[in-house]
Amino acid sequence: MQYAAERAAVIAEAKTWVGTPYHHAGQVKGAGVDCLTLLACVYANAGVIDRPTIPYYTRDWYLHREEELYLGGVMQFCDQVEELLPADIAVWKIGRCYSHGAIVVDWPLIIHAHVGRGTYLENVDQAPNLTQNRAIAGSVGAPVKFFRLKRWM
Repeated sequence: MQYAAERAAVIAEAKTWVGTPYHHAGQVKGAGVDCLTLLACVYANAGVIDRPTIPYYTRDWYLHREEELYLGGVMQFCDQVEELLPADIAVWKIGRCYSHGAIVVDWPLIIHAHVGRGTYLENVDQAPNLTQNRAIAGSVGAPVKFFRLKRWM
């Protein structure tokens, strides 16, 4: 697999964040991070992107806006893909727009940060917050899109 060493570095770095508490807009391993800042910190610390500047965002921005701010940020560095490889990114539509991201370890295993749970390894198939989208009546699962760093395309 091309870029295997870089992908392994991303996964290894992501694992060092497991156990970090959830903190809105936090960027400190062991102290606090959210799902957006986790992605930025992990990929930057692994040396595969420059650390991005993240503009201010409120805790509940995704409940009141349809503008795809999260996807816009991800797409600065990534392109959408259909098939997943380790260290790719999954982004779910939660609320009115795509607003929750995770690092793919080995699908369906992901590492992500979530309110009330912190940063942890989870099987997507057993994740009620990802398999249900309360914003869409009758939804079986939250819509999800997959992304890969442009340099790995």
